[in-house]
Amino acid sequence: MTDISAAGTYRLGHRDVHRMGYGAMQLAGPGVFGPPKDPDAAVEVLRAAVAAGVDHIDTSDYYGPHVTNQLIREALHPYPYDLVIVTKLGAVRGSDASWILARTPADLEAGLRDNLRNLDVEAMEVVNLRVGGMHGPEEGSIEEPFTALAELQRQGLVRHLGLSNVTLAQLEEAERIAPVVCIQNHYNIVHRDDDAMIDALAESGIAYVPFFPLGGFSPIQSAQLERIAAGLDATPMQVALAWLLQRAPNILLIPGTSSVAHLEENLAAANLVLDTETVADLDAIGETVAG
Repeated sequence: MTDISAAGTYRLGHRDVHRMGYGAMQLAGPGVFGPPKDPDAAVEVLRAAVAAGVDHIDTSDYYGPHVTNQLIREALHPYPYDLVIVTKLGAVRGSDASWILARTPADLEAGLRDNLRNLDVEAMEVVNLRVGGMHGPEEGSIEEPFTALAELQRQGLVRHLGLSNVTLAQLEEAERIAPVVCIQNHYNIVHRDDDAMIDALAESGIAYVPFFPLGGFSPIQSAQLERIAAGLDATPMQVALAWLLQRAPNILLIPGTSSVAHLEENLAAANLVLDTETVADLDAIGETVAG
């Protein structure tokens, strides 16, 4: 198994975690709904990730719903002392697999208690408030839901707070209510809207955790990326992950998979070093798309 320590660590809440983590969303069934076809394989992937040194797992109780958290508990409980499990609140799933916003104070408390129960923990290390829409951040006040999360933090049910799918203005509003330890937004080689935010967060010591649409990096159809990857004897996904690791020191990755072989492939990106010329070539992909 690959040693992920080459990518270094970054502070998340009050712990330093390896910058290469794991996202549990793909452990649920198709459309992130229902159980996986092979629950034993899902448990195996989680155990393999932790065995490789992963100490940051991203999840949510609305994945499934409940499925990924129950698999995490089955695979890893009692949890290693250094494992940081991060969850998201702000939605629930309908019986038809729809995604339904759930951001009232009562919704958020119910969602948090679902996470605590299904993970079998007394408090969540980090909870992200998921806002915005299905297609990206949307401007608007988040004072009410973030204040509700801050109250749950004061009750000792949450140790640290984060935000997902937000604008810089919403981050600033949240920080007037309670400290924010991480931002989780859509970002990759070709989706570079958050460049300025990432740099600002790095100066403030706040982690940035890029997420990807369903399907990972498959929307990046780039002959240039494929050419660069072939020259490095790597996959396009590995190169895209390595680019993120070199983009800024505060970036933490959470690539997900339901396959141990694919897990090992993703983690190997921690050891892939891109020279200055290669980084410039990859940057040009994003500039071309933006143009």
